[in-house]
Parts: sequence; C-alpha cells; structure tokens
Amino acid sequence: MARVTALKKITCVSNLISLRTVSTQKTTCPLFFVHPSRGLVDEKFRIVVTNLLPSQKVTLHSLLQTEDKNFWEAFGHYVSDEHGTVTGTTDESLGGTYEGREPMGLLWSMRPAPGSPKGLRIRKRDVLTPMVVQISVYSGHLSEGFSEEPPLATSVIERWHVAPGVKRINIREEEVRGTLFLPPGPGPFPGVLDLWGAGGGLVEYRSALLASHGFASMALDYFAPKGLRMQDVDIAYFEKAYQILKNHPLVQTDQLAVLGLSFGSIVTLSIVAYSNVIKPQCCVAINGSHLIPFDQNLFELIQNMKKNLDKLRVIEENKVIHRDVILTTLPDPPPKVDVGRIKCPLLLVTAGDDHAFPAVESAEDMEMMMENAGSRHLLEVLTYPGAGHLIEPPYSPHFRATNFNFYLTNQKVVVLWGGQTQSHAYAQEDSWNKILAFLREHLCFNETLHYRKNI
Repeated sequence: MARVTALKKITCVSNLISLRTVSTQKTTCPLFFVHPSRGLVDEKFRIVVTNLLPSQKVTLHSLLQTEDKNFWEAFGHYVSDEHGTVTGTTDESLGGTYEGREPMGLLWSMRPAPGSPKGLRIRKRDVLTPMVVQISVYSGHLSEGFSEEPPLATSVIERWHVAPGVKRINIREEEVRGTLFLPPGPGPFPGVLDLWGAGGGLVEYRSALLASHGFASMALDYFAPKGLRMQDVDIAYFEKAYQILKNHPLVQTDQLAVLGLSFGSIVTLSIVAYSNVIKPQCCVAINGSHLIPFDQNLFELIQNMKKNLDKLRVIEENKVIHRDVILTTLPDPPPKVDVGRIKCPLLLVTAGDDHAFPAVESAEDMEMMMENAGSRHLLEVLTYPGAGHLIEPPYSPHFRATNFNFYLTNQKVVVLWGGQTQSHAYAQEDSWNKILAFLREHLCFNETLHYRKNI
C-alpha cells in the first residue's frame, strides 16, 4: 500500500517507467523541445529531449493525419547520453523507420499507419492550412502499439507551404486555369511557371513554397482542366499562361523560368524548344523525357502513347511499370524534342531507380544532342542513383508505389514509382536546394527583396 500511495503522488505520470525504477531512482519529468514549432515544410527542425535517465532507451514518434483522414507515422529508436539527453540532430537512430543520424527522419520516413488502405500518397490540397505533426517520446524501443502506450512527452508542430505575407490569386483568364502565388514585399519578382504531371488537377504546394522563397510562381492546371477538353490544351494554352505570368505587374518580365515534373517535363522541354512566345531565362525538368514531343495537343499526344500500351509491365502485387511506354515510342526511330533548340540554361534532375520515366537515358541522349548543337554549356544534370520518380520538396515522405488514375487507360492502378527511402530523401533535399540556387543564379534574384520570418 505504501508503494501504491507513493505512485499516486507522482504528478508527472507520463514518465512512469516501472515500480522498480521508481523505488530505486529519482523520478523525473522529461523536457521536450522542438524548434521551430512552426516553419516551412523545407525547413529543418531540432529535437531535444532532456531530463531522462542516463542510457535510457526511448522512441521518438511522429504522427500526421492527412486531409483525407488517413494517419501516417514514423519512429526512431534512441538511447540517452550520460546526461539523460537525446538530440535528434546529432544522435543516431538505432532502428525504426529510419536509422543513423537523420534529424528529419521523422518526416521523410513516414508511412501509412498499420491498417491503412494500400497505395496512399500525401498531396496537400489546402496550402493555406498547415500540416500538423504530433511528435512524442516513449519509454523503451517501440515499433507498434503507439496509440496504446502513454508517451513521456508530446509536442505539436506545424509545417507550412506558405510564408507570412504570401498571396494566393486564382487565375481564370483566357480559359487558363491556375493559381499564382506572390511573395511578400513590393516586388517585382522573378516568375516561375510550375507544371506537374499526368495525375491532373491543380497542384499548388510547390508553387506556394517557391513563393515563400521569393519567386512569383504560377501552378498551372493543364491535364484535363475543368471546363476544357484535352484537345484544347496545346502549346497555345501554355503560351497564354506564360503571358499571364509575364504580364502581371509584380512579375519581372525578363526574369522567367519554366519548371516541370514527370509529364510536365515533357511539356517543358517541348514548349521551351519550339514556342516563339515562351522564351524563359532558364528551365528545370525533373524526371522527364524528350522522347515524346508535345507538338500537337494533349489528346493527340496521349493517343500516340497508347500505341505502346503493350510495353507496360506489371510486376508483383499488380504494380505497373510505365517507363517502357516512353522508352520504346513509335515509330522507329522515334521523334524527339530537338533540345538543341533550347537557348537558355537547362537543369535536368534524374533518378536512377525511376520506374515511371526513362529519365537517366533521356538525359544522356539530351546531353549528346546539345553537345552536337554546340549548347552543352547550357546543360546541368543532377543524377540520384537510389531515388524514384516522385522527387518532391524536402522531407516529403517517399512514395514507392501509389494508387493512380492511369491516363492511358482511364483505370485506377498502382504505379511503381521506384526509389529507396533514405536515398530518395537525400535526392529531394539536395535537388531542391540546387533548384533554388539554379533559379536564383539565372533569374537575377534580388536578395534585398526577399526576406523570411518565422511563421
């Protein structure tokens, strides 16, 4: 009874370890710090847990509920030092969803919680609200059952795509569908036309983040946009969007870039090579290809790609590999975007484990074509051997295979994007920093107009 009475008097119930520990050692309440608690999604945070017992085993755990109400989690196993401290930036995780000295592993190694539907992916729809992540510390090295155990301490952090003062403007001009994000301040700002892939819809979170770094960025809805047919989406559609961006009073008319991922890279390479209107100062293509030129309209391009549907491969668990549809395009020899016509600096970001696009092979061929055209000096290639197709902003979870409304068959399938989690995380962080540096270098970025404040 005396021992039970003593336990009831302990106010820091989250730090109960065991009756034996309580009876022989000083009971402490862990102090848990995450800084900054509010920040941009590409901003690192620092975790420190103090007031633990020396050499105490603990688990750091992160939990996120997405907009579609699914839960994602990550965790790492740590041992406190002789002072009873765990520091996420310097201490190594000994196990869990990530290992080693990985201060942001609690984000990029997130995976759907047990019992979740298969093939999930996180895509932030409302960029004006944060991603709210709960980070907890547990006693012992846990790998499951987190909801059933009381944490020693918990902290809640917010991850934002928009910095304070960023403006979001709907674009519905000349049948163009998009969203323009403007940085805080008087401007004018360098501009970026931002193109996502064949998943369709208006994807805003990368543009919002670009605006948070000082670029006026326009996310463009082009893959079957609402109210338009695919036949309506041709080079003229992108020229209209480019002109809307260029003509905005807060955009520098002579400091523009085009950035594309996946199918958006097919479009980027084609419009920059062939358009008489779209003349950017630089362009970026992430895991794209020049092997399918976009020289007619979107409907006709897809009809041509359907001729190679027999090249689709399906592996275990019915995952679809898409890359050979592009790599073996008809006729033979296949048409290509004449990238030698591109007269501005071009950054190619490629993944060595991309199962959706032949990005590495395409980059090698583009390099030879630009060498022959005398423009090799304009090309910069970043290759990440262990990364997969979906290279997104830093610390986004790795999505090796996800559900996808396949545009060639109008069926829902599971597409294998590829990549190994840790290598993919490195590629996302490294490429994002280099993309920002590339844009700043070639768009005459004015540091005096760009400022950051804590959110």
